[in-house]
Amino acid sequence: MTGALGLLAELIRFRTVGGGEGAAARHCAALVEEAGLGTRLLAWEPGREQLVARTAGGDGPPLTFTGHLDTVPVRPDDWSVDPWAAERDGDKVVGRGASDMKSGVAAAVVATVEHASRPHSCRGVQLVLTAGEETGCTGLVGLDAAGRDAMARGGPLVVAEPTANALVIGHKGAHWMRLRATGRAAHGSAPELGDNAVVRLARAAVALHDHVGWPRDDRFGPVTANVGVLRGGVAPNVVPDAAELMLDIRTVPGVDAAQLRAQVGLLAGERVEVADHVVLPPLDTDADEPFVGMVRSALQAAGAPDAVAPPARFFTDASVLAGVLGADAGPAPTVVLGPGEPAQCHVVDEYCLASRVEQAVVVYRELLERWCAPA
Repeated sequence: MTGALGLLAELIRFRTVGGGEGAAARHCAALVEEAGLGTRLLAWEPGREQLVARTAGGDGPPLTFTGHLDTVPVRPDDWSVDPWAAERDGDKVVGRGASDMKSGVAAAVVATVEHASRPHSCRGVQLVLTAGEETGCTGLVGLDAAGRDAMARGGPLVVAEPTANALVIGHKGAHWMRLRATGRAAHGSAPELGDNAVVRLARAAVALHDHVGWPRDDRFGPVTANVGVLRGGVAPNVVPDAAELMLDIRTVPGVDAAQLRAQVGLLAGERVEVADHVVLPPLDTDADEPFVGMVRSALQAAGAPDAVAPPARFFTDASVLAGVLGADAGPAPTVVLGPGEPAQCHVVDEYCLASRVEQAVVVYRELLERWCAPA
């Protein structure tokens, strides 16, 4: 079995920008099958299969590790190195997805394989490697009933997203909205005869960007709004009769989706249609949850800080997967803990630290030891 850094380099070389996750999932499946895990590739879109792998036996619900295999787009000309070469620069491993989040996937896969290869009475471990997380957890949301039924229910969840190996037990949710405006086309030389839809949405964009009255939470901070896309028009000499805006709102516990949508509508103004695009709930695990205590104990044993970090601004697949795994009992106890650097997500020359990847393997190993230790 290759080490975590070797696997990380292999995963970076898979170009999984909005597609191709299936090849990376098959690569990981082959590795875990050697350790005796049963695997299943979940169909979603062609070439974008997702992996569920589980140890045999076990006397109860397994502990689940999850990570996504897709990355955000990259413009290679902006980078100082090949984004898919996984080059080393001292302690840095550089490449698209190095921090977000192929380092976490590599550490989880290696720790699980090492654990499964050791003879012991195993309570059960499950890996769920997903596609389409960067586009709103669309891989998990898009699974049919059979795909969801392939996952064992009832156990806790570790999300290996980038936290620099800090313990995070909460993160914001996401409410992405699509705003559309319609107007009336006219010749560009006579704009007064038309109704410019782009101008209407431009005013909405400024109002949404400048608004400071969003709800807030004492622990999670304020709701935030980002105008991510604004498009419309067909030519400079035509008054545009249609325009579209994509709004990324990050939510906090206690915020009602309908009320938030209504607030956006008021800020956007008249004759702007507001519709949901992605709605993902926040993660908010109780600090007194026994599984959190188990994770803190594993961090202590690995020589890593065990304090609970503030809630993360980003969302993760836990917004969907915690509910799937928890089934009727409510969301599964969930922590976010991975070796990637949060500040390196989605940036040019993205990197992770090799030392943190190796530390994550130790932390996960310690956690698995505690998970399977006799009660």
